[in-house]
Amino acid sequence: MALNREGPVPEPQLSTNAADAARDGVAPPEVNSPATTPAEANPGEGPDADEARDAGSSAASALPEAFRRLAPHAVGRTRRGVVGSSRYARNLREAIRRAAEDPAAGPVLLVGEPGLEKDNLAALIHFGSPARHQLLVRFDGALLDADGSDLFGSASGAGEDALLDTLGAGSLLIDKLDQVPVALVPALLELARSGRWTPPGGTGPARQFQGRLFFTSEAAQPSFDRLCTLIRVPPLRVRRQDLGEWIRYGVRQRSRKLGWEQPPEVPEAAVKRLQSYDFPNNIRELEVLIYRALQQARQVRPELRELPEDVFWTTPRQQRLRFDLWRWKPQLRDWMRSPRLWNGLLFGLVSWVFVLVNLWLWLGPQDRAHNGALNLFWAWWWPLILFTYPLVGRLWCSFCPFMVWGEITQRLARRLGWQPAAWPRGNSDAWASPILAAGFAAILLWEETADLLNTAWLSSCLLLLITAGAVLGSLRFEKRFWCRYLCPVGGMNGLFAKLSILELRAQAGTCSGSCTTYACFKGGPADGEGLATAGCPLGTHPAHLADNRNCVLCLTCAQACPHRSVQLSLRPPAADLQRDMAPPVGEPGLILVLAGDICLHHWSKLLGWLPLAPASLGAGPLLPRLAFATLALAIPSALFLLARLAFSSVRLRRTLYGLLPLIWALLLARHLPVGMAEAGSLLPVSFAPLAPGWAAALPAWRADPHVIAFCQSVAVLTGLVGAMVLLRRLLQSSRLAWGGAALLAVLLAAAGRWLVAV
Repeated sequence: MALNREGPVPEPQLSTNAADAARDGVAPPEVNSPATTPAEANPGEGPDADEARDAGSSAASALPEAFRRLAPHAVGRTRRGVVGSSRYARNLREAIRRAAEDPAAGPVLLVGEPGLEKDNLAALIHFGSPARHQLLVRFDGALLDADGSDLFGSASGAGEDALLDTLGAGSLLIDKLDQVPVALVPALLELARSGRWTPPGGTGPARQFQGRLFFTSEAAQPSFDRLCTLIRVPPLRVRRQDLGEWIRYGVRQRSRKLGWEQPPEVPEAAVKRLQSYDFPNNIRELEVLIYRALQQARQVRPELRELPEDVFWTTPRQQRLRFDLWRWKPQLRDWMRSPRLWNGLLFGLVSWVFVLVNLWLWLGPQDRAHNGALNLFWAWWWPLILFTYPLVGRLWCSFCPFMVWGEITQRLARRLGWQPAAWPRGNSDAWASPILAAGFAAILLWEETADLLNTAWLSSCLLLLITAGAVLGSLRFEKRFWCRYLCPVGGMNGLFAKLSILELRAQAGTCSGSCTTYACFKGGPADGEGLATAGCPLGTHPAHLADNRNCVLCLTCAQACPHRSVQLSLRPPAADLQRDMAPPVGEPGLILVLAGDICLHHWSKLLGWLPLAPASLGAGPLLPRLAFATLALAIPSALFLLARLAFSSVRLRRTLYGLLPLIWALLLARHLPVGMAEAGSLLPVSFAPLAPGWAAALPAWRADPHVIAFCQSVAVLTGLVGAMVLLRRLLQSSRLAWGGAALLAVLLAAAGRWLVAV
């Protein structure tokens, strides 16, 4: 069985001779030369080798000078067959097989993008045909003379014989037909139509070419289409299912030439990441990628049995409109990457403040009007973290108190001899993303049905529950497995971090050309100006980041890098959201859950008119409260599922991501009333239980309801404008789709403003 992106599929069927060869160990099972074995594909090998050598020797004796002319252009063997088990690979194999078995041996035109080895496919047809013992010569169309003297001889007719006469019944391959001189095209058309040709100048009689013609082109050639068997070669970007087989086959081919005793394994995670890349130069680019990966892996550890994911380097998408902050202010880089700053903040301040806040929540008053810790949690933290997403992305996660105690636990456990396991291989996002969305939904339901906003000890229970998950995750797996895959708050942070104007990335060219330690990713000792670190806490190489979802801006990579490859840049908002993005499978579910939070918090406006609706979600029998809370939370998901019945799932998913700025703005508007009305009362609220008279004299600030309403409207309008621009980018291929999505955004913005209105 061969693995592909959609799961196991059967190995493609081989032709009879190829299957025998594969069974005998001559060729790998995924390499299929149509109607020919690898021995037949190479005239110098196999049971007919002696006969081929005798024929070649006889011809060479008769025309030694002519064969010396042909030798630089002769194609001795095929490089490989067609790899893969997708329907594109099967169709291409079948087209090559039919062309090879064509009794008329008509001309063949292979059309496809650069780097698809179309000349090799022509060789597969030739060596798979009855004429496989004849010569195959290849000419670069861009280098042919305009008068055709390369093929048809000199204009005077004196001296050397024409190449077509010398070739006899052999095959001629004109590569890059689209670059052939215009003056030569009519002669090639006549050659393809009738096989006739005349020497330059037209002085001699017409001659007949006895061999077969092959053409390759990167552009359509309508005048040749009618005369040739046309084979369209699909690019790698539409054959992503075949990519794992291509990479593993290429690794087996290259590794032994580079001195590996056993070909290393290729992790499925690397294949999944590469499947999101388009490979503009197709197989040619893939070959370079495999060669470079093997070279770098050998430099790190020659005995490696599995290639690390981070040795596979692809050309990053062109990043425009970036402003490198550290190039502008170099001293800022030295200050920000200081370990003293981060260690002091994390372990000297955040860890103990978190302990004090939880003690305050348990031992202090239980309502928000008299407990400063509850005020900090709901009036300060939620509005501020939402407000800062477009500015600093997921920065909160870098000093999150949940994971600070997870790291402390992990370090203590290591000192006691406990060794956390390595992260599980494979695409963990496939199963973790739905769990993460479900966890966030459970938190929202708990928040509304248990009135967490006004119950201090229950708010502390929520904080401690997430911390327990971080601690257990740190004991089970290395680094921050919990933060990356399972933390509900981390999932929300990673989603909205895509909107951030701040970006931390490494330069792929510097990393692939200069680095062999990967300390930014794996950790390691100090190297040059690079500091000793434990590596990226989320296990991601900074040059492989496709978006901000897995970057917490902790600057560990900048601390470890000895080559100054890591850059901190300003960029346009929502630059991560592009038409070619490949988000985790379950991430759209989290977007719908976040949209459901707005419906849930204002459920009475949407569902309060129903006969069985409870008076409040915070008091009364649990079952009806939970039922109505779940129903309100599921409203966006239900609408999305209904839309899938009528619209393309790909377009709907893009629309959902295009609405992300609007969802962020509505969530901010939903939390602004608490923040603007109560955050300024932190000091009186905190000291009221200790000294009521003195606390009343402390400064306090409270926004007027009209100011709050104005700020809510500004937030929603900002989100609507951002959504309109983003939808235009994601749906640019269809004006009708963009118009419909823009109208939907306006309706949702109006409905959302009505819901969150003060």
